[in-house]
Amino acid sequence: MLAIGAGQQRSTLAEILDVLDSELGMRRGTIMLLSPDEQELRIEVAHDLADGRRRNIRYAAGEGITGQVIRTGRPAVVPKISQEPAFLDHLHERRKSSEEISYICVPIAVGNEAIGALSIDRVFDEAVSLDEDVRVLSIIASMIANDVKARQALATEREALEEENLRLRHQLADTFRPENIIGNSKTMREVYRAIHQVAPTDTTVLIRGESGTGKELVAHAIHYSSPRANGPFVKVNCAALSESLMESELFGHEKGAFTSAIETRRGRIEEAEGGTLFLDEIGEFSLPTQVKLLGVLQDRQYERVGSSKTFKANVRIITATNRDLEKALTDKEFRQDLYYRINVFPILLPPLRDRKDDLLLLADCFVERYRQRMSKDVRRISTPAINMMVAYHWPGNVRELENCIERAVLLSTDGVIHGHHLPPTLQTSDASDTIGEGTLAAVSYTHL
Repeated sequence: MLAIGAGQQRSTLAEILDVLDSELGMRRGTIMLLSPDEQELRIEVAHDLADGRRRNIRYAAGEGITGQVIRTGRPAVVPKISQEPAFLDHLHERRKSSEEISYICVPIAVGNEAIGALSIDRVFDEAVSLDEDVRVLSIIASMIANDVKARQALATEREALEEENLRLRHQLADTFRPENIIGNSKTMREVYRAIHQVAPTDTTVLIRGESGTGKELVAHAIHYSSPRANGPFVKVNCAALSESLMESELFGHEKGAFTSAIETRRGRIEEAEGGTLFLDEIGEFSLPTQVKLLGVLQDRQYERVGSSKTFKANVRIITATNRDLEKALTDKEFRQDLYYRINVFPILLPPLRDRKDDLLLLADCFVERYRQRMSKDVRRISTPAINMMVAYHWPGNVRELENCIERAVLLSTDGVIHGHHLPPTLQTSDASDTIGEGTLAAVSYTHL
């Protein structure tokens, strides 16, 4: 059941009790509705009862006379509450009255389901027909039920719309903002859109960007959003391998292929079978290795070092580089045919200095990550520290920001990251905890 009790609803119900007071001369009146879990009755509005006391009164479902009315769906009449032991008197006032009090309670029902109760107290009078009060109250309860039913229908429709909107928002977020990539700036939204476009295909992707911009995260996002998501994701850091080891690492080798080849070894392409091979820093490939990689891209075939057996390459290849490949082409350091093969679908990652709108969002993420890892209660970055971060040019990009925040969380002793907790490269004249007016960082930054 939906909770109906917003201001407009409560005002309407209060007006009904005012009318009953003037027409029936009641001592007190209440309209109670079941809680959303249908476990208890709550007083929604009351006549001659302060709001503070109203909010504190609860009836368990089925408790007392009121609970029985809800359970059975039938009215209850107590001519004299002083003579009725089942009357609970949660207010602890009625039995103290010098006058004898009568109590009438009728169900508020939608269809066959009781959703609440309308009750009144009135001074006992033998000349008054309580059955007539039941008839009048039942009519009023029916009107209340219709009003509640209409509001429930509106609330249900509103909830459905809100849930649908939330579902669509989550769907869009999942589609255009892959997990673990942070940023809402225009340039990052373009990156999410590119990921969404290329992920369902086997198209070769070239991710370009400065060191520390998150090229590997984008490669992961493409892989885990693709039909190959259940296959392996294998990364090769081309910059970390010498020319002599590059071919063996990539294609594998047979036993005895060279002096240290004491056993047959699978290469990274074979390990990535059915999944994605991520070649990071492909600009570091030697020219001989480039020729062999070109064969994989063109024919989807390769041979292990020291073998003439041809293997099929069932892999998707994603490459990344921070080098100027166009200059490498001019300098004859990179093959033109390979360049065109890997540059089918380029994705350019912006440096952090060009996406300052995302800086505090990233900082927030890193503070939360490292305060949890270090079990430290760091909740806030001071305004001067924010000012310094915004003013800095971040040559190391997101990786440098993460390292900066990790250091600051470690050094913080009072739950706040101050300017002096940041690396010396960031500590400018803004390092004191005072700033001028009109800066972008003149905003409090608090982790909730």
